[in-house]
Amino acid sequence: MVLPLFQHALSPRPAVGDVVLLAGAEAKHAVSVRRMRVGEGIQLADGQGFRVVGAVANIDGQSLTVSVSQVSQEAKPEPALVLVQALAKGDRDELAIQAATELGAFVIVPWQAERSISRWDGPKIAKGVERWQTIVAEAAKQALRAFTPQVAQPVTSKELAKMVAQYSVVLVLDPTAENSLVGADLPKHGNVAIVVGPEGGISESELALLQAAGAVRVHLGESILRTSTAGVAAISVLQAKLGHWG
Repeated sequence: MVLPLFQHALSPRPAVGDVVLLAGAEAKHAVSVRRMRVGEGIQLADGQGFRVVGAVANIDGQSLTVSVSQVSQEAKPEPALVLVQALAKGDRDELAIQAATELGAFVIVPWQAERSISRWDGPKIAKGVERWQTIVAEAAKQALRAFTPQVAQPVTSKELAKMVAQYSVVLVLDPTAENSLVGADLPKHGNVAIVVGPEGGISESELALLQAAGAVRVHLGESILRTSTAGVAAISVLQAKLGHWG
């Protein structure tokens, strides 16, 4: 049976035999929405790879306690996958980061590309980052992940080019690229970034800028995918190549 997972700070970290109090919004969801009952199995995760497995010991109003039977610290995936997602119109960028989180993305970087119709300016920046963080947190919980991806501050194309050197490899999804993603060389450690453009595509000047910085242009076959699905498809290919689903 797959045990439901709820997010909790877990500080200090509990040990087997301890009892953990779950309160607040997560406890309310567990009690009122999931209808958890005493004796049922449950998981708690802190978003940093620490996972607790146990059973509901007591329910008091909108809070509950968990009797801990297992604890584990999961290792950061190697290499970790970073999704650089261009802002897109409607909810297409949000659909992209949600699915990417479920598939194993470790970090999400919002990208203000030249052709992004959606713009984050002024107060919209903090609001946008907060909304994306909420989306990936819920997606991580749905996927029962012990790690919750972090949403970075949005970057411009010039800022993104300067960041290329920080990653082990940066793969820019470009339907005009000569090389396929399937044949891309991947490192055993570090971070692999996947760059996904907006609905209008990545401009030639941006492609040149990123390539000059060391990024590698790759295609996903003959089909032209939307911004909401391109990153998801790429992560799926990379997870299979890396053996993370084996």
